[in-house]
Amino acid sequence: MTHPFEVRKEIEVDASPEEIWEAIATGGGIDGWFLGTGNEVEPRLGGRVHLSFGEAGSGDSTITAWEPPLRLAHAGEAAPDGSLHAFEYVIEARTGGLAVVRLVHSGLLAEDWETEYDALDEGDFMYLHLLAQYVRHFRGRPVAVVSLWRSEERDRERALTRFRQGLGLGDVVTEGDVVILEPEGIGPIEGVVDFVSRGIIGVRTDDALYRFLHSPQGVAFLGHHLYGDDIDAEAARRAWQTWLDRAFEAA
Repeated sequence: MTHPFEVRKEIEVDASPEEIWEAIATGGGIDGWFLGTGNEVEPRLGGRVHLSFGEAGSGDSTITAWEPPLRLAHAGEAAPDGSLHAFEYVIEARTGGLAVVRLVHSGLLAEDWETEYDALDEGDFMYLHLLAQYVRHFRGRPVAVVSLWRSEERDRERALTRFRQGLGLGDVVTEGDVVILEPEGIGPIEGVVDFVSRGIIGVRTDDALYRFLHSPQGVAFLGHHLYGDDIDAEAARRAWQTWLDRAFEAA
């Protein structure tokens, strides 16, 4: 049995509608803040959107609204379990070079829909925030995405404690907290906490957006966007895998 759902989020972005449009309506722009690279957009009403979910695969949808640079919507086909997802972005210009992005994520959820809804409700805003950070700080730069996870981590507080300890943070984390660490195998990282929610800690540096999260499905997840021309994605993956394993296997 499926259940209809709708998630509504919005964020103010220090960018023009045209700059935001480039980030949501081109494959290269989506690469900069979404789950994986290799995204594609056919720029027309009825065109195809191919979204990369990293190692989790990919999905296709059809553009149902194409009104550059103010409105984009696309919807996928129903999966075998009956679930389906549709996305609508509405961009509104504000004074002072700002804009507001409103996201509506709707469709149908299948088994364990309440847990999945909780994950979408939190995750959608995290990715909307990633979009805003990408457009403001990293727009147009080459990107590599590192995604790692540990399943069966049911205890959210334990997972968040491991993340805080691994990042050298205290029990209470606030935006602006300084983070300094040196994962084995890559150089030192110095940044600030730029995002905090009930299950997510985000860190921004001069050349990366790091995300450490625990999902309601019991998964501890790292989702990092590394910006630059000379990123060794495999070395970064190995280093962060070591960091993750040590953080969660510590006594």
